[in-house]
Amino acid sequence: MDENNPLRDVFDAIADPTRRRLIRLLAETEEIPLHEITAKFPIGRTAISKHLSILKEAGLVTDRKVGRETRYRLHASPIKEIQEWVTFYSKSWSTNIQRLNQLLEEEESTQPQ
Repeated sequence: MDENNPLRDVFDAIADPTRRRLIRLLAETEEIPLHEITAKFPIGRTAISKHLSILKEAGLVTDRKVGRETRYRLHASPIKEIQEWVTFYSKSWSTNIQRLNQLLEEEESTQPQ
């Protein structure tokens, strides 16, 4: 899979709370085998594997085989897209809130006391 053309949208991948927990777990470790990941969740191995597959399709997770074991690692660079989106809207909201505050102050100053 090409990192610049993921199969799944990053926003779709992080939409699920279990996948967000997986990302957090992977961020705390360099690499972790599937059986250790599964032990940290109240759902089965198959469900965890499906969530990891979705994260992998979005380019957020890489895996490698070590013998019969599959180990997973976070690949955080696609999160930059989310950060850029949040930054853009944060600036927009900040500007709008500043305008609203300014309008409220102007309205307060024009009202009789």
